[in-house]
Amino acid sequence: MKNNSANFSKESIDFLYAYLNNAAPTGFEWKGQKLWMEYLRPFVDKITTDTYGTAVGIINPDAKFKVVIEAHADEISWFVHYITKDGFIYLRRNGGSDHQIAPSKRVNIHTEKGIVKAVFGWPAIHVREPGKEETPTLKNIFLDCGCSNEKEVNELGIHVGCVVTYEDELMELNERYYCGRALDNRIGGFMIAEVAKLLKEQNIKLPFGLYIVNSVQEEVGLRGAEMIAHQLQPDIAIITDVCHDTQSPMMNKIQSGDLSCGKGPVVTYGPAVHNKLLKLICDTATSNSIKFQRQAASRATGTDTDAFAYSNAGVASALISLPLRYMHTTVETVHKEDVRQVIQLIFETLKNVQSNHDLSYFS
Repeated sequence: MKNNSANFSKESIDFLYAYLNNAAPTGFEWKGQKLWMEYLRPFVDKITTDTYGTAVGIINPDAKFKVVIEAHADEISWFVHYITKDGFIYLRRNGGSDHQIAPSKRVNIHTEKGIVKAVFGWPAIHVREPGKEETPTLKNIFLDCGCSNEKEVNELGIHVGCVVTYEDELMELNERYYCGRALDNRIGGFMIAEVAKLLKEQNIKLPFGLYIVNSVQEEVGLRGAEMIAHQLQPDIAIITDVCHDTQSPMMNKIQSGDLSCGKGPVVTYGPAVHNKLLKLICDTATSNSIKFQRQAASRATGTDTDAFAYSNAGVASALISLPLRYMHTTVETVHKEDVRQVIQLIFETLKNVQSNHDLSYFS
């Protein structure tokens, strides 16, 4: 069911489902990037890509003053690491994949011959000795693709280095939430594309160059953002990613803050966040009646904000996050209204940015 209660157009909803349901594991993002660029193309003046696949839509490409809005395009996944003589497959992480959720999950193994279906096997409860049960770890989780030996696995096109993704797709919960794998952070790619769509539909003329950036390889250390930040050398960067909703069971508010799905975007305070840009965002939210939440980072935000902030001679950067439950699982969950409000906050903030916007702390 594709409910439209968040006031998105049918075109937007169709893109959201197509984009979220497409696999884009870290280092293999290009199919998803093609979908994203195809959707974005009518709303921008120019589209470029870099060597590793980061995609950039540009409005006013000749303007000297440059503003970036950014999300990351990749999802966590697995690599085939070792194939046993009996045809079972052991894995390595590609990003922060959670070994504890793996048993009994269905997966897609991506090969040059196409998708091969497999499952994470696990011993039945009947044969596990009470009190001595093993918990899932990288040493004992494995894939079964229905083969009897290593040769049969190889004949399917599976080899060491093949990437593996979960097959779960986007769905809705109670018509209020989007739920699925890889909302971290392809929902961000959707949101920044919708900002570009709003600018086009409302015929907003920006006094600066806007670079809508969908970066690769965030899940392995912000690598795509590092590369594109050095290439673009922007003056301002507004990053969107996800953060932890802390209202569900087993979450620790002392550790992770008091944040909730359905209560609006989350702005971050921390060394990488430029305080004058952050104030502009907060003032924009207040003047447009956009409710928002606050969180504090320590040494780093852990997002592409850090890569932009500390690139080149320093870029004035800020982070607007989307609260999300069950991060790095196949049931990542976000509130539809939060999605809409993040889009609106970025859109309204851009309208308040001036050409050669003065962000000096000393002026």
